[in-house]
Amino acid sequence: MPSHRLPRLPGPTAPPARRPEAPADLEKFNAAPADDARRALLTCCRSPRWAHRVADHRPYPDLDSLLAAADEAAYDLTPGDLTEALARESLAPLPAGAHSAAHTALSAAHAAYQSRFGHMFVICLDDVAPGEAADRVLDAIRSRLANDPDDERPLAAEELRRLARGRLTRLIGDPSGLAMAESAR
Repeated sequence: MPSHRLPRLPGPTAPPARRPEAPADLEKFNAAPADDARRALLTCCRSPRWAHRVADHRPYPDLDSLLAAADEAAYDLTPGDLTEALARESLAPLPAGAHSAAHTALSAAHAAYQSRFGHMFVICLDDVAPGEAADRVLDAIRSRLANDPDDERPLAAEELRRLARGRLTRLIGDPSGLAMAESAR
């Protein structure tokens, strides 16, 4: 038998596994100019170091690879980077139809948190139903207000990482996401 031929195997053989193609929006992100990609990434996590690191490691073959790189960059934020990112976060809007009492309670809780820890309260609500968001935020703020600042810092960092993942997923899933970030210049 010639050495360049494989022997005939009995039974059907499976075709080689095909790698799924990257979505067009991920391809757009991968091909965007570095400054545009960084600007878009800053809408996900407001740390310039994080945005540079994620943008500089393009291209990503798939969303999972991009999210893994984003997580790694978030875990590697220095205390100064984390402080900078948290300082640039804004108060999440309340769901439509929230009662004024909820607004008052949340405003007071946010103020107390910011006074105690020196930055905006961050929490990822991606897995929370909109009608439960206000209660979840208020419960979390009240719970986390009891933390020592050294204990709160890693919790805030983890919530920021989760927020960045969700925002990045939506950015890549929204074909107009890069265009929206470009227009925010």
